[in-house]
Amino acid sequence: MSAVSDRLPAFPWDKLEPFKAKAAAHPDGIVDLSVGTPVDPVPELIQKALVAAADSPGYPTVWGTPELRDALVGWCGRRLGARDLTHRNVLPVVGSKELVAWLPTQLGLGPGDKVAHPRLAYPTYEVGARLARADHIAYDDPTDLDPTGLKLLWLNSPSNPTGRVLSPQELTRIVAWAREHGILVLADECYIELGWEADPVSVLHPEVCGGSYEGIVAVHSLSKRSNLAGYRSAFLAGDPAVLGDLLQIRKHGGMMTSAPTQAATVAALSDDTHVQEQRERYAARRKALRDALVSHGFRIEHSEASLYLWATRDESCWDTVAHLAALGILVAPGDFYGPAGANFVRVALTATDERVQAATTRLTTPTA
Repeated sequence: MSAVSDRLPAFPWDKLEPFKAKAAAHPDGIVDLSVGTPVDPVPELIQKALVAAADSPGYPTVWGTPELRDALVGWCGRRLGARDLTHRNVLPVVGSKELVAWLPTQLGLGPGDKVAHPRLAYPTYEVGARLARADHIAYDDPTDLDPTGLKLLWLNSPSNPTGRVLSPQELTRIVAWAREHGILVLADECYIELGWEADPVSVLHPEVCGGSYEGIVAVHSLSKRSNLAGYRSAFLAGDPAVLGDLLQIRKHGGMMTSAPTQAATVAALSDDTHVQEQRERYAARRKALRDALVSHGFRIEHSEASLYLWATRDESCWDTVAHLAALGILVAPGDFYGPAGANFVRVALTATDERVQAATTRLTTPTA
């Protein structure tokens, strides 16, 4: 066991505990903007679908019910513009983090193989490579990388933590380069429903992939769009050869989404109204926090999409974390996402309206 844990970095969030305690000591309580965990209710139609499927004594299938696969294919066509998808092009997974962490292992990668991810990135991309004993490399532009030994290329648009969105032209160029070198592209698109000043495009769009899904797989999650983080509902879409192999591996590993969750996912993907309502909540919180941070002396970079504001006061991120903790506000230090984030903090929009109002009041009230 220790041999596996020794491959992993220290869990970064443990470093925040002293600052969390400091923020919690504020007379009006903590405003926790450090983690992007939804706080709004699960939409009623999804809860009803979950309850209706609660009497599920048998094992669910790893591939999901035909109804679930229909819903995944239909949503990808309606929302992403993907064409000619079949059930062979989709695969449900038990939350996207599980997939990210174990994908290199499930693909058979190991020593000598390389996994590439953005220089500022979700830490689990690196963790997945470490678990497989593969090498991990960070990039600014993946097409500048040496393709030798590079087996898996992670894209993330909209980005966590920066909110940056890759243009269709950038995606097309990267997909073409990866195909030229036989590199599998995994596009983490979990925030694609949350574009603010940009309209994110999927790698599955025909203008990007040329109508072929060879060598590309998109990762999607219902955690943010439908407030289903507690349900662990996510899925893959793309290359049927890759997904077919993963399906067989995941059957052996028993990696199955629960039957009630599958039913809830069908309901969630079949309704767009609740997604728009949630977007409106986040848009209002985003404007309030952005205006307050700017008035407090912050500069916001990128942040054109996703659930975060990428903010800086041009100082060490830990000095900024301490400063905000003194105001009872907890944020994530940018270096959690790579050394390039050393002067930034990530501010999540996932707090109640009341807590967001508390944060904006503290940020805009002059201190004595």
